Amino acid sequence: MSKDSIELIRGALAGVQDPELHKPLTELGMVGAISIDSGVVQLEIKLTIATCPMRDRLEGDIQQALLALPEIDSASISFTVMSDDERSALKKQLRGGVEKVNPFAQSNSLTRVIAVASGKGGVGKSSVTVNLAVAAAARGLNVGILDADVYGHSISRLLGVMGQKPTAIDQTFFMPVEKYGIKIVSMEMFKPNPNDHIAYRGPLLHRVLDQLMCDAYWGALDILFLDLPPGTGDIAISLGQMVPSCEYLVVTTPQLAASEVAERAGRMAHQMNQTLLGVVENMSGSQCPRCGESIALFGSGGGELTATRLSELVGEKIELIAKIPFDIRLRSGGDEGIPAVLQEDSSPTTKAFDELLENILIRRRSLAGRSLGLQP
Repeated sequence: MSKDSIELIRGALAGVQDPELHKPLTELGMVGAISIDSGVVQLEIKLTIATCPMRDRLEGDIQQALLALPEIDSASISFTVMSDDERSALKKQLRGGVEKVNPFAQSNSLTRVIAVASGKGGVGKSSVTVNLAVAAAARGLNVGILDADVYGHSISRLLGVMGQKPTAIDQTFFMPVEKYGIKIVSMEMFKPNPNDHIAYRGPLLHRVLDQLMCDAYWGALDILFLDLPPGTGDIAISLGQMVPSCEYLVVTTPQLAASEVAERAGRMAHQMNQTLLGVVENMSGSQCPRCGESIALFGSGGGELTATRLSELVGEKIELIAKIPFDIRLRSGGDEGIPAVLQEDSSPTTKAFDELLENILIRRRSLAGRSLGLQP
């Protein structure tokens, strides 16, 4: 067994990434003992946990990388589990060499945190969050969703990941579930029984939000969407304290009663000195499939009214940046875990979400003076 052969094997393994952490195995300290004899490789791979759900995929990727080397005829892979010290070192490495911090509150963070808020429930806030995130991921952006609606969480259902559990490195660090190219964290994933209710008061809600946001390994996200609970309660206050640079989308329906309540969510964001990206009117007028005429099931004017009142409040123009038509596929797609934007590229709903994404991708604040985390 030559030193050169071992280096070739390590070089091949450096091209294999952990399916969840998206970093090379060699960089993560997952490569253990290596030996080679007559073209046969014996390799030890150290998993973060014994029940790693990506073990089979990882083994296939390793086999493919090793068998591409002309010196290798076959490879035998044995899987072991990292020690407590090795897991601690890995966790610290993933956190950038520091102890637990909120990665989205750091001055050098390039992740945009966008909260999707509403004054009341039932306006389709979660559907807007999911379809907007899927549209962003389809553009090649690195996207995450944090279901911050601790009591009424629905993101897992809408994305078809009900019952899936995050991979935990230890009891204080875990990997988000992934679907449609989106990293997903929800309180639903941590309940023993999906039907269990949550009965937390203010201080505990703050701690839960902190754990869901800070104990997950999000990686390098372009956008983190937060699906907030309706209203202006504890979660909204905690978010303002934890991520001062958070930006807000306010969702309403065309109904004037919903509009008046939605305005309060915008006022809350303004009081917390956070940026209002604009107003989204969901369940807007849609075309009748039979006669072709426009049908306004929930009335009209609510989005414009919310935008006007918020403009008066903050002293600058707040736009109505999207009208999402009433579409049965938003409901059926949510029930089936297949977001509407994936069902038909040319539908008015898909076009509306694409336009909404275009609007929010325009940065309304300069990056001047902010550290970009770059080193020469």
